This record gives sequence, C-alpha cells and structure tokens, in this order.
Amino acid sequence: MKTFIVPIDFSDESMTGLELALMLANKNNANVQMVHVITSFTNIERGSLENEHEQVKKKFEGLIQKYKSRTSENVSLEYIVKEGRVFKEVTNQAESFENSVLVLSTHGGSGLEELFIGSNAYRIAAATSKPVITIRSFQTVKTIKKIVLSLDITEQTKEKVPYTVKLAKIFNSEIHLVTLRSSNLKSIEKKLNRSSEQVGEFLKNHDVQFTVNHLQGNNFTDLTLDYAKSVNADLISIMTEQEKNASNLLLGNFAHQMINKSLIPVLSFPTHHIGKILDNLRTQGIYYY
Repeated sequence: MKTFIVPIDFSDESMTGLELALMLANKNNANVQMVHVITSFTNIERGSLENEHEQVKKKFEGLIQKYKSRTSENVSLEYIVKEGRVFKEVTNQAESFENSVLVLSTHGGSGLEELFIGSNAYRIAAATSKPVITIRSFQTVKTIKKIVLSLDITEQTKEKVPYTVKLAKIFNSEIHLVTLRSSNLKSIEKKLNRSSEQVGEFLKNHDVQFTVNHLQGNNFTDLTLDYAKSVNADLISIMTEQEKNASNLLLGNFAHQMINKSLIPVLSFPTHHIGKILDNLRTQGIYYY
C-alpha cells in the first residue's frame, strides 16, 4: 500500500473517495495520486484541449491546498491529467505502480459520472490486478475498527486474508470472520470449518483479534451486509470473481452486488494471480489442499 489512486471529477461526491484515501495514506505513510480523465479530446481543438488541461490543473492545485493541513509530512498528494476512456486510463494508471490501491466513490457526477455510478466502476474492479476500495458518496470513515472478512468454498477465498490482516494491524482492527454457505451438506460445512480454522490460526499468529461466525442462506450479499450492519463494521473484505464473456472481463455477481448495495466501504481483492498467491498462502500456513 504505497500509492492510493483516486479518480476525481471535482464534484463534492468524488471528494469522499479522496478523503478516505488520505485517511488510509496517513496511516500507511503512503502517497495519494488524484486522476482526472478528459474524455472528449477527439472533438476538441488543440488550443481548447490545452486550456482544459490548464483548468483541470488549477482545480487540482486548489485541492492540494485545501487538503494540505490534513496530509501528514510523510504523505504526498499529487495529480495526473489523462486523455481517453475513463475505465482504461484509470486502470492503466493504477497498474503503473507496483503497490497501489484504487479508491472509488460509487456515486459522483459531472465529468466522471459513468465511472462512479455506471458500468465502468465494475469494469475497473474486474480488470485491475490491484485491490479496490469502494465507498458511497458523503460517507465519512475516520478509522477502521471492525472488518468483516467472508469465506466461501472457492479456492481463492483466502487470497484476501494477508492483505486484510495488514490493514487490521495498521488500525488495530477486529476481524469478523464469516463463512457463507447455502447448502446443508456436511462436506461443505466441513470444508468451511477447516478454512475458518486455518485463517483463525493465521490471525492468532499475527496477533489480530477476531471472531468466527457461520452464516447460511441463499443470498450471500444480503447475508454479509446484514451481518456487517449488525456489528457496525467499518469495512467488508471480499474477492472480485471475474467472469469472461465473448469480448470482455466482467465482475462476478457477488462482487457486483456488494459494490452496488453496500453502505459500508468494500475492499475488493482481485484473483488475477491465483497460482502465485496460493503458493504464498501455503508458505504462510493458511492454505492446504
């Protein structure tokens, strides 16, 4: 967590993502880079395009001054102006950093409206190899004391554990480990119990306070959100399942619903490098065949 990437359209709504990124960066001694994408440059004459760039830069300089007092001396607040498609440019910018996190406000307006409240937010979460934190506009997150971390029966469900533990250590958070199942089959229950025991042992070894709860129902999104609300959670940690169609990479149904419905910030961890990550988990003792 060295750089937090925040798309900005200069609306009040998009400032929610910036404020969360600054809070996280201050805790991590990380940097924040704001990104604005000019989307209609193909129809703009060169002089007008240069003028738009200058106007955007002035707005960014104003934001830097505004948030200067809320930025610790070990944190830099920077910006970049890009041209092209919002989805592609924001994703590429995040990928240009080795250890970056995307922070997206899920309701915005004006220039980046399609990113914040349309399909681009989900396309970014599906396509990027970086973690994504989504937050509803006008939310205020001052700290992260309780994290809900869900486990299902898939292989990749535990990939998010080490990263979530890093956050928990930084904020001295309590992790609420929940298993999710829709079936009464004993084999599924046994597998989930084993997974929760392995993760629980990992949390103990890292001195992270945690609880374990087993949830059953047909809608994993509602199960998770209802539980998170009941414990006043500050963050929900999930995997972003990716699904291929003929021409694109799509966000799986669970992650899509969570980002769309959650009133609590959601940390979505990608599954792009499952082989490498699972090998790392095996060496850390939280994944077994």
